[in-house]
Amino acid sequence: MNVDVLIAGGGPAGLAAAIELRRLGAGRVLVVDREAEAGGVPRHSAHTGYGLRDLHRVMTGPGYARRYAQAAARAGAQVRTQTTVTGWPGPGTATLTSAEGIETVTAAAVLLATGCRERPRAARLVPGDRPPGVMTTGELQQRVYLHGQRRPGRALVVGAEHVSFSAMVTLAHAGADVVALVTDQPRQQSYAAFALAAAARWRAPVWTSTAVRRVTGHGRLEGVELADLRTGAVRFVGCDTLVFTGDWIPDHELARLGGVRIDSGTRGPAVDTALETSVPGVFAAGNLVHAAETADIAAAAGRHAARQIADALRAGSAPQAERIGVTVAAPLRWISPNALRIPGPPPPRGRFLLRSEVFERRARLEVRQDGRVLATARARLIPGRPVHLGAGWMARADPSAGPVRVALR
Repeated sequence: MNVDVLIAGGGPAGLAAAIELRRLGAGRVLVVDREAEAGGVPRHSAHTGYGLRDLHRVMTGPGYARRYAQAAARAGAQVRTQTTVTGWPGPGTATLTSAEGIETVTAAAVLLATGCRERPRAARLVPGDRPPGVMTTGELQQRVYLHGQRRPGRALVVGAEHVSFSAMVTLAHAGADVVALVTDQPRQQSYAAFALAAAARWRAPVWTSTAVRRVTGHGRLEGVELADLRTGAVRFVGCDTLVFTGDWIPDHELARLGGVRIDSGTRGPAVDTALETSVPGVFAAGNLVHAAETADIAAAAGRHAARQIADALRAGSAPQAERIGVTVAAPLRWISPNALRIPGPPPPRGRFLLRSEVFERRARLEVRQDGRVLATARARLIPGRPVHLGAGWMARADPSAGPVRVALR
């Protein structure tokens, strides 16, 4: 099969890209997704709050997912579910595996939009027993919202990010009594209103500077040992469900398989401001590139990538633009995109995304290249929360002066 654009991943980024590509007349667009239905993570996030910034209405996650899947089909994109990209036989060539068998697809351009996932308990090296009842937010939401499971009893949430409070709401919906949210950070990382609502509505406090040291249970989960990182005191808290939240990692296996360079900071594909990877003609967007942002931010990145792909298809075999690397200094963790495209567009929504390892209420960012200060900006740093850096300084970057570095002043 020959197509103009192959999109791996049918979540908000992939579907938004497909819609935009068809609007721009990109020809045959094929979206493949391994799940039974397209729509991505919002399909099993039954709470409201989706769609306000991109669809200009407030929707539940499943409604938001259906809206994008239906719009992609109406736009003329072919959306194939329960289909996985399992190989890259050559440039622009992918092997698809589904219940119908194995086939090869050749595409003029490829967009990777495979999203991200939470690191499970094993990857976080939490010792102890291996009873049932320990899961991530994604598994919890699928069990509750897709399969209708109930989770009565006491529950503990590990994490205090946006998604942690979402897990708390899901647990309450499933009939659980949420004991607390636990974070090793000195304070919670979400909005203050979320923590207040959790305490007022569900009587669920946030225990800060607290780490899970051991999981206990034979045959069923009995509880966990928690350590106070300030005093060293250890206590046992009983629970029937333990949910590990946040600590995101991009779903980058397919990108690695295709020879795409992975950025050591984001742990996703290294991309320039056009969202093109190190492999010409292969682009990446959404939470595969910067884990983890909200669905509307992922969709905006998908549309941005689609416009660059459409331009590349029209340009044919034009030489690839020059790139300038963009790095960060600790305590900043990463920046995305990781390179400037010269000449080229600004990043999605005209700003770079950064992450910090520390809390800092009045941080001052400084953008430097070869000793020159290109820009300064004020920012509030919270681990796990996005920091935005406007891209107006791109025009002042010198292609011959080496990489650009962003640091705290």
